[in-house]
This record gives sequence, C-alpha cells and structure tokens, in this order.
Amino acid sequence: MPKSSSNPTFATLLQRFFVDHLQHDRALSPCTISAYRDTFKLLLCFAERRFGKKPANFTLTDLDQILVLAFLDHLEHDRNNTARSRNARRAALRTFLKYAAHYDVTALPAIERTLEIPLKRYDRPMLGFLSRPEIEAILAAPNPHTWTGQRDRVLLTMLYNTGARVSEIIGVRFKDLVLEHAPSVHLYGKGRKDRAVPLWSTTTSLLRKWKRYLIPAEDSDFLLPNRNQTKMTRSNVTQRLQRAVRLAAEKCPSLRQRVVSPHTIRHTTAMHLLQSGVDITVIALWLGHESPSTTHLYIEADLSMKQRALNRLQPAKTGGFRYRPPEQLLRFLESL
Repeated sequence: MPKSSSNPTFATLLQRFFVDHLQHDRALSPCTISAYRDTFKLLLCFAERRFGKKPANFTLTDLDQILVLAFLDHLEHDRNNTARSRNARRAALRTFLKYAAHYDVTALPAIERTLEIPLKRYDRPMLGFLSRPEIEAILAAPNPHTWTGQRDRVLLTMLYNTGARVSEIIGVRFKDLVLEHAPSVHLYGKGRKDRAVPLWSTTTSLLRKWKRYLIPAEDSDFLLPNRNQTKMTRSNVTQRLQRAVRLAAEKCPSLRQRVVSPHTIRHTTAMHLLQSGVDITVIALWLGHESPSTTHLYIEADLSMKQRALNRLQPAKTGGFRYRPPEQLLRFLESL
C-alpha cells in the first residue's frame, strides 16, 4: 500500500493504470490497451450524459454499482452490443477497480459492490466446421500455375495445418519457419503469447516449393505477401478464401450452402485433431488458447455430433406401460 497522506484522484489513478500497470507491469498488447481505453471513453461520455458528471469531476466512488449497471445496459440495449462485448467491457472495469482498490481504501465498499455485478449469460453458438472432403476441395482450389494461386495454396494449407488466427498467419516471416529435421512454424499470438506448431509433411513440401519460387527471399520477408510484397490484410485473406470456396463448390456441392470464414478453418483444425484422438490439452496448445476450458467447446460440438448420429438409430422395441398422473396433479399442471 503506497504511503500517502491523501488518496489519488480518479484521473491520476486512471493514468497510472494505463501507463504503469497495463503497459509496464503487465506488458499488454496495444490492441488490448486500446480496448480498455475505449471502455473508459464510453463510460465517461455516458456518465456525463446520464448523470451530468463531467470527466474532470469524476471520482472513484462515482464508479458504483448503479452507474456501471446502467452503463452495461446502455451498451447492450442502446448500442446493440452483444453479451460478449458487454462482458468484455465489464472485465476492463473490474481490472481497473481491483487495481484502484490498493490505492484508495475509502472507496473499498463501493468497489466491492461493483465487483459483485455478474457476467451476462448467453447461448454459445454451435461451432461450425468442415468435413475432410470439403477442406480438401478448398485447399486444392487455387490455381497452382499462377503466383496468387500458389500463395493462396500455401495460405490455406497453413491456416488448416496450424489452426492459426488470421492475424497470426499473415504475420509469419521466413525466419519463423523451420523446414529441416522437425519442421515447425513460430506464431505470435494474442497477448504476446508465442508458440511453435509442427508442420505436416505435405505442408513442408509446399513451403519448400514456395520458398524456391520467391528466391531471393530474405529471412525478414513476409511468408505470404500481397502483390506489393507487403503484409496481407484480414480482408485480403477473407477474399481469397471466399474465392477458393466458390471454386471448390463446383466439385464439392455441399460447400454451396456453407458460410466459410478463416475462423471456420480454425474450428475445422481443432475438430479434426479431436476426432483423430489428439488430447484436448495438446489442441489447446496447438491453437494458442490461454485456458483449456476454451478448447472444451470443441468437445461439446463433437458430443452433439454423436448425439445426432444416435438419433438416427431406431430405438429398441421394449414393452412398458403409459404413466397416467392422478387427477389432482393434472389440475395443478393446468393451473400453471
């Protein structure tokens, strides 16, 4: 606890939170810090409109349960944010309040009540993934006789092999590849979390051909550049994938009814690893999940697939009797 005769102002605490705590102590990524910044910008603007509290006059005790609940409801109902976005804003506020509690004990009662605000529960959508014939048709779709076609084959194969996020795959440079002995690629993930992912023999062979095609390729060059030899964008990747899906649908008609995004390929990698018997903790490391609990969503998806297969089976014919509830119970149910 800092030895100070007076408690720091809200503005001072917020500045220390961003500069000392987030940037220096926790070394969070610029994207994460930007998300935290946007949360407080939205909060302070909301507090001024709703409660007439100017940012310059804002205090730590103003950040009470009533204000935060009203702010979160405003995000969900007025700004049409999803429950996931609402929970992300809540998490940013909680991180700040836990930090601020060490520097202003007089605000502890208000902070404790605000920290009691629960997560917003929501239904998780079923994870979509591709069958093996579908992903094979997509990987084979780009034209191998053109520069963009060869690059797209490498791009899509790497996405499937690694299960990488788009931001990770477009950031790969030649120096991140190991093509001898135990081939692998080094990925730079969310939250400054790096990992090495093994490469299949087919992927390694494709990468060796691509590297020879780009000679002279420097170690610092991007593995998958655009036509200007600069880093591809997310929209570039999405467009090239959509083009490959359209071409693949000519030979694999089931793709005509599918909405395929780069994240669909990530899900597909996870499901195919799971179906091949790979342990869930290994898949979590493969995908760069911070917690294996995130990866358990794939187990749920696989169980639902098994349930659909079970439902197609004819139930065994067994004898039995029909339960008839007493009249009193029927009257009770009808009164509900």
